[in-house]
Amino acid sequence: MKYNANEIFKHYGIDVEKAKKDLANTTISIHCWQLDDVSGFESKGNLTGGIQSTGDYIGKARNFSELTSDLDKALMHIPGKKKINLHAIYQAQDVVDRRFITPHQFEPWVKYAKERALGLDFNPTVFSSSWLKDGLSLSSPIKEVRDYWIEHCINSIKISEYFGKELGIKSLCNIWIPDGLKEVPADRIGPRKRLKESLDKILEYKFDKNLVDVSVESKVFGIGLESYTVGSHEFYLNYALKNNLLCLLDTGHFHEGEIVADKISSMLLFNDKIAFHVSRPVRWDSDHVIKLDDKLQDVADELVKCNALDRTYLALDYFDGSINRVAAIIIGTRNMQKALLKAMLTPWNLLKEAQDNADHTKVLALEEEIKTLPWQEIWYDFLSENGYLSEENWYIDVLDYEEKVLKKRA
Repeated sequence: MKYNANEIFKHYGIDVEKAKKDLANTTISIHCWQLDDVSGFESKGNLTGGIQSTGDYIGKARNFSELTSDLDKALMHIPGKKKINLHAIYQAQDVVDRRFITPHQFEPWVKYAKERALGLDFNPTVFSSSWLKDGLSLSSPIKEVRDYWIEHCINSIKISEYFGKELGIKSLCNIWIPDGLKEVPADRIGPRKRLKESLDKILEYKFDKNLVDVSVESKVFGIGLESYTVGSHEFYLNYALKNNLLCLLDTGHFHEGEIVADKISSMLLFNDKIAFHVSRPVRWDSDHVIKLDDKLQDVADELVKCNALDRTYLALDYFDGSINRVAAIIIGTRNMQKALLKAMLTPWNLLKEAQDNADHTKVLALEEEIKTLPWQEIWYDFLSENGYLSEENWYIDVLDYEEKVLKKRA
């Protein structure tokens, strides 16, 4: 007997066409820094401040032209709505000190985005800088250092406003800092008090909330800063709630045993919006290319079952220089989309009803049964209907690009 995938899902009350439409309308912000190992266009200095990229695969992008060429190749194989996520170090013209960045430095990015109907998100770059003193920026005891980064963050928000105005797509400006200490601190509250005061100064700039949202991002620890992180999850969760900001969750920035997906439902009850950087930690915040694994699926499931996709900024954040960087973008983004599609093809209403009726046997049986439903067939239909290549064929195209373009880069 031949089974039709659409009919199988219909049996569970799933509207396949709606799921495909919802997936096509879900925006994913793709991080440009995978394509050049977070080097940026400022200088060729080493990464510092808790950031590290490994690998020396051929073809690393060295400038705006090469990076956008690689982005174009990746975007050819990624369906759905997309934004590009930038760091301040990706100034595309007339590079200036980070303290003095303006929209002018990012005009080529806006032109690029307009031509491709993309949105742009932005991040102050608070790492790999001589202005990080003893591992501290906004929480530094040195006022001159704090003032430098306060001005940088204010100008970063202004650039996000510029993106929102020019593109007609709201931009997210996300603030992450590496501040912390290698050893157990003698004073925990002092640096956090200074960070709070610095953020308060940044927020004295009254940004246009129709054009930009601002988020703050926590982390458990960084390289060389293992014992204490000033901007912890508890700090930023409280600060964001008090100041009507978004608290961004990076799936690689928590303790290995924490279940980040479990935080989503609680945060949705007390926040209008939430924000994500999706990564894959291996033992620590190692930013591996995301796989279609259980942790990724748990995040996608929660966002879908909570009906939260229209309240979520969904961005990716990983960087691997040991493999083809264009392929890494495609693999990670498609895996995010596959996880979302699987979640959209799950009969959550049946599962919730069984749970509320205390029929836990049915919940378990149904959870296991739906694991074998033919979601892959719907994925291939989705690709075909939107004019995108299958897994095997996009890889052939990227290998051809490697031969013709990447290998010619010195």
